[in-house]
Amino acid sequence: MQRIIKHNQIVDETWHLLPKETSFDELTNCDDYIVPLQMWRDHAHVLKARDGGLGVWLDSDEQAEEIGDDVQHFQVIALNFPAFTDGRSYSNARLLRDRYGFKGELRAIGDVLRDQLFYMARCGFDAFAVRADKDPEDALLGLQDFSVTYQAATDEPLPLFRRR
Repeated sequence: MQRIIKHNQIVDETWHLLPKETSFDELTNCDDYIVPLQMWRDHAHVLKARDGGLGVWLDSDEQAEEIGDDVQHFQVIALNFPAFTDGRSYSNARLLRDRYGFKGELRAIGDVLRDQLFYMARCGFDAFAVRADKDPEDALLGLQDFSVTYQAATDEPLPLFRRR
């Protein structure tokens, strides 16, 4: 069982992250699923009526605007980082939190490393599925890399000079 970082703690993963090639017919009614965006587009009406928890995940080339009006239906939104150098999901995180008011779990998935966690949290992420070959205990320390931030962000909307 994978362990993730959620709300500054390491916990067992309870959600099923479905790959893009998953058939809709494979889903059960009671499990908690994080479905790919295309499955949400194709089967939203049925997914909303299920008994289990519902989340959606966006790849880095998919836009937050595509689910902006639907965020109230999701308990989890996962944003994929296919490579350490691909930062497009940072922008999606800010949009989901700041423009669309998403209050649920915002999870980073994919090539997630310790060095990114502090910056991801600044953009609104509160859960992190670190890469399988990395230690989540070590990655958790990345959330404490800095004690003071100067600029405004999702986690602290006021810049330092306004916090005095």
